[in-house]
Order: sequence, then structure tokens, then C-alpha cells
Amino acid sequence: MIQIENDQLVVIVSEKGAELQSIKLNAIEYLWQADPNYWAKHSPVLFPIIGELKDGKYIFDNKEYHLPRHGFARDKMFEAKQTSSNSAIFTLRSNADTLSVYPFQFILRIQYEIKQHTLYCSYMVQNINEKDMYFSVGGHPAFNVPLNGKLQYEDYTLAFNKDTALKRFLLDNGLANDKTETLELDDKKLHLKSSLFYNDAIVLKHINSDKIKLYSDKDPHGLTFTFEGFPYFGIWAAKDAPFVCLEPWCGIADNIHHNYQLKNKEGINQLAAGATWKRTWSVELF
Repeated sequence: MIQIENDQLVVIVSEKGAELQSIKLNAIEYLWQADPNYWAKHSPVLFPIIGELKDGKYIFDNKEYHLPRHGFARDKMFEAKQTSSNSAIFTLRSNADTLSVYPFQFILRIQYEIKQHTLYCSYMVQNINEKDMYFSVGGHPAFNVPLNGKLQYEDYTLAFNKDTALKRFLLDNGLANDKTETLELDDKKLHLKSSLFYNDAIVLKHINSDKIKLYSDKDPHGLTFTFEGFPYFGIWAAKDAPFVCLEPWCGIADNIHHNYQLKNKEGINQLAAGATWKRTWSVELF
């Protein structure tokens, strides 16, 4: 485990999956603590795909490959390097195991850095092939709701900075099925309730907002989640679980009509040989 901290904020990250384990501000735990009765993870890294592949497979250069939901990065051991008391970088390099399921040589670096009350998470993908590389990457952090044990899930709200309604893309066994529904917001606010997630995640495409505030009028504590440059976003909780996942994605699950071709996958990122790609999300705690 690697710990980074300042005088108020303490963050712990595991080398396995470069996964956040704890985010504490003034001793208050904001990150979901992976209760296996609901969901035994905290904040998995999604790479090189996000969500489900149609039939669990894809085709590249006329060869078929298989990957599990959200890819393999979350189950791999990363090389950890603490660069300062408030920053650490985790590195995963392609190897024989990854090449057998994903035919690209890459370096994936994940940097966690804290400044005052804010944690920054940066994904850096380096293409070390002599050909273009195709990938998706994203986050899946889960935050405790309620933060105050005396409150209820329904006491909390997600406030969007730019949207007055959300177009939710529905899933069928983890795949997009072309059906949508509109979630009308109350003055840009989505009031949390467990039933929102009974039919899987709220999947959003190209929303206007790039900030979401999680808060309660009954609690002085909450957070603001910022995700500029992520064209897709997921909001999810396990059934009746006391958390909410705020998921910034550069990529999305396959559509039921997808033709398996990786190059044609919705939301796929194409990276030139030798190039490096970077995105950052942040969470400010209060």
C-alpha cells in the first residue's frame, strides 16, 4: 500500500489495480470500504475496455480476442513509486499475458496527487507499438452515501453544473440496446434513491456537465467531482447499497448491434505509434 497525505487529507492506494483504498478528510472516510455483501471493490481502474464486450469478444486484424467486463488492469499488479509525500505514480506495462488478450504494447501510468482538499487522478497511456493503438480507459470510484451515519441515502443529491435533464442510455445484460429514457432534474439536481439503479447503471453520453456535487442539506460534508474531457459518464450503486459510483469514462460498453471490430467500437480512442494520451478527474472534499 502507498499512502499520500497533507495536513488534512490522507489517501491510500493499493499496488493491485492501482486501486484507491481510502480517502479521508479530517478522519472522515469518503471512499466506499468494499463491503462484499454489496460490492467488494473501492475504485477499480477500467482499461483497456469499459463495460461489456458483445459476447465477451472483439476482433482486431482478423483475430478474435476475449476480455472480461472492464478489462484487465484492475486485476494486475502495478509498479508503485511515491514521488513526494502528496503524489504517487503506478505503472503497468504490457507483457506476454496482456498481449495474449490485447495485441498492443503499452505503458499505463496512473498518478494520484493531492492538493489541499482535492485528489487528482490522471490516466496516461503511452503507445509503444509501431502501429496505432485502440483503447478505452476510465474510473469507477465509489463514495459513501450517507457520509453521516445518522442520515439516509435519500437525504443526498447529485447536482450537475450544466444539465437540466439527463438522457439515460439503457442496458441489456450490460450492452447498450438503443433504448433511452429521460431523467428530469430538479433545478439541475438528481435526488438519490436506490431504485435509480435497480436496472443497472445510469449511462450518459456527451453530457454538458463536467462537475457533479454530492451533498445533503442535512450534512456539512460532501464532495465535488470534476471530469473535463471524459465524453461518457456512469452513475451506479449495487442494489440498496450505501454508496454511489461516479464513473468518468473515455469509452463505453458495446452496443447489441456491434460488429465486434475493435476499430469500430463506440467511444474507442485511437493513439498513434509513440504517442501519449492523458486525462484527469478530481474530487474535492468538504
